[in-house]
Amino acid sequence: MSSNPVAETVASLMPRAKEELTALVAFKSVADFDQFPREESEAAAGWVADALRAEGFRDVALLDTPDGTQSVYGYLPGPEGAPTVLLYAHYDVQPPLDEAAWTSPPFELTERDGRWYGRGSADCKGGVLMHLLALRALKADGGVPVHVKVIVEGSEEQGTGGLERYAEQHPELLEADTIVIGDAGNFRVGLPTVTTTLRGMTLVRVRVDTLEGNLHSGQFGGAAPDALAALIRVLDSLRAEDGSTTVDGLAGDSHWDGLQYDEEEFRKDARVLDGVDLIGSGTVADRIWARPAVTVLGIDCPPVVGATPSVQAGARALVSLRVPPGADAVEATALLRAHLEAHAPWGARVEVEQVGQGQAFRADTSSPAYKAMAEAMAVAYPGEEMQYAGQGGSIPLCNTLAALYPRAEILLIGLSEPEARIHAVDESVCPGELERLSVAEALFLRNYAAG
Repeated sequence: MSSNPVAETVASLMPRAKEELTALVAFKSVADFDQFPREESEAAAGWVADALRAEGFRDVALLDTPDGTQSVYGYLPGPEGAPTVLLYAHYDVQPPLDEAAWTSPPFELTERDGRWYGRGSADCKGGVLMHLLALRALKADGGVPVHVKVIVEGSEEQGTGGLERYAEQHPELLEADTIVIGDAGNFRVGLPTVTTTLRGMTLVRVRVDTLEGNLHSGQFGGAAPDALAALIRVLDSLRAEDGSTTVDGLAGDSHWDGLQYDEEEFRKDARVLDGVDLIGSGTVADRIWARPAVTVLGIDCPPVVGATPSVQAGARALVSLRVPPGADAVEATALLRAHLEAHAPWGARVEVEQVGQGQAFRADTSSPAYKAMAEAMAVAYPGEEMQYAGQGGSIPLCNTLAALYPRAEILLIGLSEPEARIHAVDESVCPGELERLSVAEALFLRNYAAG
């Protein structure tokens, strides 16, 4: 990294950043209060609010959003006449899955092989630290040259839309000239990347019922309709023979024209077992950035241990559908519901309940903010040119902000590169990426203010 005061300040702040990330990761802030205590999320929100106050933010508030969670807001005034930049991250995290499978405890930040491991370290508590580091570096080198609003969400991973609805009810709160979403990631460690598209998503629970109660499989099996088998048939109908997603009426043949993803690199990043094929058709970029993708996230059925010889009367699954840019998530939800109902065998009763939904997003890369970010990335990553990539994941707030503030420029950066393994066991963050991206964000704010 080129020597400059901002970079030097960020480097000097990295030990403090590690201590702070350790404290933030320790909160079990999963916004599913049936599984994790609400107090853990509220404590994490309080930590973020205290951090903003310590940096001189005004109007710091814990916003009670309609989904029952809290988002943290703060405002840091800049010079008169300066533009306003909104910085976004989220403090809620995915559940740790099988805690015993982690090499080190999921809620204890642990350094290993040059990376920091812990749930939320990259997605997206590390993003909170990225924003703080950038602002601290600017304050140490002449001051923050823009008005800054910070919003740190408390339920992004749940897809329950609390902050989106709050923003719609208070449209003036998050209004800004440019919005930096700190919840994406570089295409690869050391390759500066701005994410320009996001798939939308819909999340549904599907329940299949066939009997009034479970039956003895020896006495009734073979004629009594098995709800679990019916559910498996329904779920299997969502994929073609090659594994492509097939929802009746939903287009699945779009193409990605930008940065491409080599198949062998993808196999390595995804840790695909030897001899197991990738699914779908087209390029990898087509499949993960430009086309719909269905995933069965969970099934309620008897576990193998303790199972009894019974024909199941009912079964339930949680199904996620990623919706590509250009497709409407509301329409996709309706098509998914109709598909699930139409493909139930044996007259089985099907109920579909929508749990979450968010629209896809496409950025305007011709805006001045992208030029300012490209110049900043070139300094933070010497010898590398900023790349544009898509992301298969969803950040529903992006479309809400784009609709509320159509003149605002929206950029997506962050720490979730492939090695980070977000949402999986042994999530981690590369401290070098945290350092470089903090420098890039600080320089971006300076470049953007200079016009």
